[in-house]
Amino acid sequence: MVDVGFESLGLSRELLSAVKARGYTDPTPIQSAAVPAILSGRDVLACAQTGSGKTAAFGLPLLERIRTTPRERPRRLLALVLVPTRELAAQVAEELRQLTQGFTRSIAIHAVFGGVSVNPQRMAMRGGADVVVATPGRLLDLVERGALRLQGVTTLVLDEADRLLDLGFAEELQRILERLPARRQSLLFSATFPPKVRSLADRLLTSPLKLDVPRVDIETPSIEQRAIAVDGHARSDLLRHLLRAHAWPSVLVFVATKRATEHLAEQLCRAGIATAPLHGELSQTSRSEALARFKASEIRVLVATDLAARGIHVEELSAVVNYDLPRSANDYLHRIGRTGRAGNVGSSVSFVRAEDESHFGLIEKRHALSLAREQIQGFERTEAEAPRAIHVGDSSGGIKGRRKSKKDKLREAAARAANGPPDPTKTDRGT
Repeated sequence: MVDVGFESLGLSRELLSAVKARGYTDPTPIQSAAVPAILSGRDVLACAQTGSGKTAAFGLPLLERIRTTPRERPRRLLALVLVPTRELAAQVAEELRQLTQGFTRSIAIHAVFGGVSVNPQRMAMRGGADVVVATPGRLLDLVERGALRLQGVTTLVLDEADRLLDLGFAEELQRILERLPARRQSLLFSATFPPKVRSLADRLLTSPLKLDVPRVDIETPSIEQRAIAVDGHARSDLLRHLLRAHAWPSVLVFVATKRATEHLAEQLCRAGIATAPLHGELSQTSRSEALARFKASEIRVLVATDLAARGIHVEELSAVVNYDLPRSANDYLHRIGRTGRAGNVGSSVSFVRAEDESHFGLIEKRHALSLAREQIQGFERTEAEAPRAIHVGDSSGGIKGRRKSKKDKLREAAARAANGPPDPTKTDRGT
């Protein structure tokens, strides 16, 4: 039977039926290891990348336990999932809802995030909630308005914990932890484990099951990777050329800045290519509309920053284009892993300017790659390679030039601090 593998994990028939309806076949490695442990009440510390099945890994046991917990009126919040972005909150909540299809008992799952009016979200909480998937700032807003109580939470999930800390949520996270019951189950999922995440895990988790899911081999045939040498000023023309030359139905283009998303999307639209920008300064309505149109194939190209693209999931994404290389070498894998899913063959193309050679070499080294630099006729690179970049205290492999960025300066300041980075699980207010 299709669901034999999931049957071995201790799930009920209702959840097994939901799993089958979702098209899941055999459990992924992280699901096989995490589901029984979470069902037994253990804390879990998992290193897992996008596409590993981590949402179901914590979602299935959460839902299993909730469906057998005596219901209270109003509903008592049992599970809290904290995520770094609006899109990821909506995506995780929707996947959890899909897993409750066919349940005899209704389970209230709400996504709450900023960028939209707080009032509808507050009104939705009047009947209580079983599960809340939230960004930290909006969660605190609702708690302080009395719309949510955290005292009954039995399970806390930190999804993409590295991003939660990278994006400046340490203070909000600390305030949330102060409001949660001391006795609870805690689950921490992160793609990377820098010192601040390890410190958080040490203080947050009790005798956790530690899972390190091997990264997907990105040299597999499911993702065809290319690196094209090109001058910076010729990238827009080259992108239009590739879009004309290939029959990619859907393309996600990564750029470095919000301004670049608008500028490039406008250029492509003028060329007759249906395109939309996606960045953090757009309203939530605009972001949701752009994503919906992209998933419905109403637009062919989505031009996005890394932050805005966090949480995007498109079933059959044809290609990913790194118009600008990711600042962190680790993010290269996150980007290209959005294509080539579910057995489909995907394409990834990276534009490599002369000034990018040193950094792209670091990306190749980090992921055991060696990609030939293609030259496309009419777009040959003419610029000379820049002097070797200087790397200053960046364990994640960020782009570094001769002039220090603001982030470089902040990292150096943190390194000089006697006690290292702030610990989000501690408070200096004596509470």
